[in-house]
Amino acid sequence: MTDSVFARIARREIPAAIVFEDDRVIAFMDAGQVNPGHVLVATRRVAETLLDLDEAEAAHLFAVAHRMARAVQQAFAPAGITLLQTNRPAGWQTVPHVHVHVLPRHEGDGVGLVWPRMDPPMAQLQAWADQLRATGLR
Repeated sequence: MTDSVFARIARREIPAAIVFEDDRVIAFMDAGQVNPGHVLVATRRVAETLLDLDEAEAAHLFAVAHRMARAVQQAFAPAGITLLQTNRPAGWQTVPHVHVHVLPRHEGDGVGLVWPRMDPPMAQLQAWADQLRATGLR
């Protein structure tokens, strides 16, 4: 992958309402505002998913998302804020460039996030935890 709509925004090839930028990320208003104040924080480096970032890049992305969440709270006073970071189409990612949605929320705003609850037994949870630990968490 060599380009994306977010990379084009960062290069100023596509207009955007930019909120914040530095040498690693750019934050701008989502053109498809769900609620007023909906901001996207994207990496400047073209990377498709969070898994393509190193730990420092991911930490900076989320540090700026935190900063944007605080600004959204102060400027728009929403009842809540959802941070959403998705990866690959099966994970709900629609733009193949790593980004975080900072989404102000209000009661009855029509936004939904639903998944079925499995409620596996503790033995299964322990087995999955063991499987994750076995990777060395790298």
